[in-house]
Amino acid sequence: MCYSNCISQIKNCIISNLLKLNTPITQGRSIRPVMTRQAHHRAGPDFHDKYGTVILLAGTTFCVGIWSFVSTQTGITWNFSPVGKVTPQEWRED
Repeated sequence: MCYSNCISQIKNCIISNLLKLNTPITQGRSIRPVMTRQAHHRAGPDFHDKYGTVILLAGTTFCVGIWSFVSTQTGITWNFSPVGKVTPQEWRED
């Protein structure tokens, strides 16, 4: 009996919260004027449509250029694997 009472209280709480969330939508502007205003607006290409590919290619070129310069010209020791390059020495016992 207590279980069903708790469930009904939870349902009422959820429904009241949903109604509170939907109240500003019904009190604000109606949907029809907003839709007509959006329908009359000319939708031109946005920034990503205009410049997206150019910026992507420029960024890729920049990154490849910087990494190729860093890897070939700066003299950084990259700590490659010493496998096959290091020969073990004989163990000395003093």
